[in-house]
Amino acid sequence: MWAGTPHYYSAVDVRILLAFAATWLIWGSTYLFIALAVHELPPFLVSGSRNFTAGLLLFGWLRLRGAAAPTALQWRNAIIVGVMLLGAGNGAVTWSEKSEPSGVVALLVSLVPLWLLVFGWIGKKGVKPAALEVVGVLLGLVGIAMLVLPHTDAAGTTTAGVSLLGLSVLLMSTLSWSGGSLFARQLPPMPEPMLGSGMEMMAGGSALLLLSLLTNEWASVDASRITWKGIGSLLYLIVFGSIVGFTAYKYLLARVRPALVGTYAFVNPVVAVALGWAFLGEPLTWPILIAMLTIVSAVAMISLRPYFSRR
Repeated sequence: MWAGTPHYYSAVDVRILLAFAATWLIWGSTYLFIALAVHELPPFLVSGSRNFTAGLLLFGWLRLRGAAAPTALQWRNAIIVGVMLLGAGNGAVTWSEKSEPSGVVALLVSLVPLWLLVFGWIGKKGVKPAALEVVGVLLGLVGIAMLVLPHTDAAGTTTAGVSLLGLSVLLMSTLSWSGGSLFARQLPPMPEPMLGSGMEMMAGGSALLLLSLLTNEWASVDASRITWKGIGSLLYLIVFGSIVGFTAYKYLLARVRPALVGTYAFVNPVVAVALGWAFLGEPLTWPILIAMLTIVSAVAMISLRPYFSRR
């Protein structure tokens, strides 16, 4: 989909700009469309349908183009990664948006680089963390606290950015995503990386569809409440959020510096907060704005630290 020979570009390339737009804007907008979809459809059904359908389309397309059939070991690894990243990770995010503001959810999800860094410290005993990394982790924890602590909005209502239940589920989501990411890094690369992505999406989607069946979500589906807004949101998540977004991400990984690719981690929450405020009427109080600035700064410090070190 994104043609070109892998190399690092020094000049501006339109395809690279489009790929950055996809990872920044499209991935940032998925939180809005998840909120719209779960307003009409059960969350595990939404996340399961999204991931399984996108994975099946991607897998089928690559196999038709001649990609080699995966081995049993590759399927086992894809199932583990898919369940951790997309099953527990994306599934919990989708579930949380039934009750939590989409912008706040995006802010907490953006903390994945923080947990990856902490896991790296634990796994490499004796490695001294850089000062910028320590500041980033501390800022991230401060940002979480600011979202949980009660504050008063413009109407005089005392509330918090996220409930304790929502915070617990989202932290579990980010920890699962981080653990799955670390496991995936240790695996031998597949000849066709996007085939592996399709396998992982099918595995995670299947787990979520099974969970939807076990929790009897189908019984809560009210066909009279389903509109083209909900259906269109689900289609957007399948085509743009999963297929286009992942393809653009893989394209960038092969052509620009990893630190620049990682900028999506602190651009996405800003996009999500702005869209949630503009289209869903989510509150945008000073405490939430300050928490956003704190968390985005923390993630930026952690994500760009390797780039600053090379400089």
